[in-house]
Amino acid sequence: MKIAVYSRNEAVKEEPRLKAMLSWLQDAGFSFYDISSSEDLVPGTGLLMSIGGDGTFLSASKRVGDSGIPVLGINLGRLGFLSEYSPEEACEALLSGAYSFEDRELLETRIDGEVLGSGSAFSPYTLNEICVHRSGAALLGIDVALDGNKLPTYWADGLLVATSSGSTAYSLSVGGPICSPDSKVLIIAPVAPHNLNVRPLVVPDSTRISISMRSRDESVMMSMDNRSVVLSPEATLDVRVAQFSLKRVRLDNSGFIKALTTKLFWGEDIRNGGEQR
Repeated sequence: MKIAVYSRNEAVKEEPRLKAMLSWLQDAGFSFYDISSSEDLVPGTGLLMSIGGDGTFLSASKRVGDSGIPVLGINLGRLGFLSEYSPEEACEALLSGAYSFEDRELLETRIDGEVLGSGSAFSPYTLNEICVHRSGAALLGIDVALDGNKLPTYWADGLLVATSSGSTAYSLSVGGPICSPDSKVLIIAPVAPHNLNVRPLVVPDSTRISISMRSRDESVMMSMDNRSVVLSPEATLDVRVAQFSLKRVRLDNSGFIKALTTKLFWGEDIRNGGEQR
């Protein structure tokens, strides 16, 4: 199998455990090549190996785009929820064929209005979430319509729209629900709301979400996974599920519940006596 290798930090490729994994796989007939952008992908590539943490995995997902190439996350980062597998686990699974592919929904965000700045070429696709938030001291008013039906205005520091994959990322930190990655839902959650009677909202993934903003500041920030865009406050957003999905490699001995208990310490309680492990 031909495997593309992506990392945001070249130094991690000198990690002894990673070098040993690549050596074992090469001896078994696998071949590898490095990429830095989507243009580097070679026809016939079987999967892309993301080396790092979840931030690296998010960047890797942008590189594969709509190519259909699956992404395998090798965890050399700090948490690793998307990129959850050790080099040893990944090596054993690839050698034995003990893995499968799962589809992860992507968001597509279209901007109608002025983009004041972006750290890189704009891509409308995100795996975890998009979030609009204030750029200065002024409170942000956020108007949301679901399939044309308007919600009451959110007055908050920001608002995010997350996929079920993103339910364990930024959405979780602002009090959103945890959703199984195969749940066909979107999460709408305010960031530090200034009215107490608003809560995160879960809607079907078929929902078309329109967002407009009110601010006394000259700009509004929008984060899209691990990248940022600066918008005019008059800009409007159209958010929906993309027409293609990301294929993620899942090892046979792993699963969402196992990740919750080992990564987020779900149900950690001395009375459980480690029985969930």
